[in-house]
Amino acid sequence: MLSKSRKKIIFSLGSVVLVAAALSADRPQALRPTDKAFYADQAMVNFVRPGFNVAITKAELAADGTLTAWVKLTDSKGAGLDRTGVATPGTVSVSFLSGYIPADQSQYVSYITRSRTGAAGTFTQATGESNGTWTQIADGEYTYKFSNKVPSTADRTLTHTVGAYGSRNLDEFEMGRFYSDTTYNFVPAGGAVMKVRDVIRTASCNRCHDPLGLHGGSRRSVEVCNMCHTPQTPDSATGNTTDMKVFIHKIHYAANLPSVKAGTPYVVAGHDYSDVGFPAPAMACKVCHEPKSVAGATQADNWSTKPSRAACGSCHDNVNFATGENHVGLPEFSDNQCANCHQQKGEIDFDASITGAHMIPVESSLLAGVVFSIDAAADVKPGSHPTVTFSLKDKQGNPVDIKTLNSLRLYMGGPTSDVTSYVREDVLKAIASASGSYNWTFAGVIPATADPAGTWQFGIEGYRTTVVLAGTQKQRTIRDYGMNKIFYASLNGSAATPRRTVATSATCNRCHYSLEFHGGNRNELQMCTFCHNPTLTEGTEAESFNLTNMVHTFHAEKVRYPGNIKDCAQCHVNNSQVPALQDGLQNVKNGLGAVNPAPPTANACNSCHNTTAAWSHTQANTTQLGESCSVCHGATSEFSVGKVHAQ
Repeated sequence: MLSKSRKKIIFSLGSVVLVAAALSADRPQALRPTDKAFYADQAMVNFVRPGFNVAITKAELAADGTLTAWVKLTDSKGAGLDRTGVATPGTVSVSFLSGYIPADQSQYVSYITRSRTGAAGTFTQATGESNGTWTQIADGEYTYKFSNKVPSTADRTLTHTVGAYGSRNLDEFEMGRFYSDTTYNFVPAGGAVMKVRDVIRTASCNRCHDPLGLHGGSRRSVEVCNMCHTPQTPDSATGNTTDMKVFIHKIHYAANLPSVKAGTPYVVAGHDYSDVGFPAPAMACKVCHEPKSVAGATQADNWSTKPSRAACGSCHDNVNFATGENHVGLPEFSDNQCANCHQQKGEIDFDASITGAHMIPVESSLLAGVVFSIDAAADVKPGSHPTVTFSLKDKQGNPVDIKTLNSLRLYMGGPTSDVTSYVREDVLKAIASASGSYNWTFAGVIPATADPAGTWQFGIEGYRTTVVLAGTQKQRTIRDYGMNKIFYASLNGSAATPRRTVATSATCNRCHYSLEFHGGNRNELQMCTFCHNPTLTEGTEAESFNLTNMVHTFHAEKVRYPGNIKDCAQCHVNNSQVPALQDGLQNVKNGLGAVNPAPPTANACNSCHNTTAAWSHTQANTTQLGESCSVCHGATSEFSVGKVHAQ
């Protein structure tokens, strides 16, 4: 905490700082709700000027090999920072990288290296430096003269890049640390930069890793990562390369690597990644390799147009290119012939082309597809057996005969305020109407005790098994499933009230690409709410499989969550993570819980904060009138969810 004398200094300086901040008021505000400073007292913010951005505006390579970078250090509003922390609060630490892209290569060679000895031997690795010479030229503007000189033999007509990464320490003001990095490309001999390394953009990584924050948090961009993670840098402990195109593939696919399945763990720099499972389908290369039209990377098609032994062998690591083992007996001594067989796109799905070999089965053009719709629900009232009207079509809009499906089910559950009762029925025997749609009257009944003012939901799932490329060596059987559809109907004929939206399939699919649980049958998040409701338990210990418990526990404890686990907004929408009094929410059954059944808000929060102290706290703030969580943790409260999770 700040002393009273220090607070007086802050307030007395506040007006001076406001002038500086006003000069850059038109600049984008970089503070995020995940930053502690976002919630700080305004007077403190005016003094500290939180945030940190590093930028390189110019670079020069002198005749003697001296490399100099012009650097700007600014706060979240673009005002200059003193890197020593004297003129502006918080010391700034910055390290620098330098390298070039050889004419016959596509990746960097670093000018700054180090020697590391480990169990696998002694290796030279790309690295950075921070022992150069700083010279201040204006507020927040500096030159940095590298201590490592560029060799006299350097080709000055090639693309050269300087990079910087660093942090600003505001721990003293209880605002944590801010991180930033940047790169600057130039040609020392003059002229335009014609060659870059731009395969995947940071925004694509941040679909899941929002934000990237590696090596302690300061490496925030793919551009900076590319400068060290090259074939130049092996791991001294294992000898495994940290080359970006190999390293990243192996980490994300680690649990499925043939080598790992055969018993050899995938370890780099003391970290065992063998349990990492990619949350999207294994063949979904486009989750990371987003098209240029989406992410903007100029070399976005490299994954499908420039196959190589290193890139392809990173996942297919049981292939021995030297002998031809597991490569149709064909040895490959260079990458020159790869594209002859592995073209970008072939004539059929699942062929040897790159897009064909990585085809996600359910997306195959060889499938007609199944498209569901629920058109109406009748006789929806307490004590009734509702009748649902639904339609089946293919992707072209043609009718699908129900007899061609292997599975088709309708669900009915309610109330939508918090589902506690549902039925699921096989409807393959539904009879087609004259219009071509189908009708199904549930054998199950809406309870006579159901609230007539409530709303019930209806869902559909199903698939048909399709054999493609029959009679060929590429023949395969695919479960061609349809996307779930949900229909809502009130019990008294008034306007239906859909279930509250906590998260969406779209937020899930930022990482999962396409939800496909239970064999692909459950692929829309709202469909999960029928079964995974407050009453669902599993096992002899009656562990809760309520959607809240299951999703929180999985992401917080059972898998390596790639994002910021404290940033609830990565999954939640409309501030649904903020506790608020809602009618109809049910207590949750959980035999493993400290409190069973648990009040709904306490259950949600404590599925992550699962400690005796946390349960005691929530119990102490729950009475016969209900939970009082929103008093302290509401959106504008002192200990709001966003504020206590900020970093």
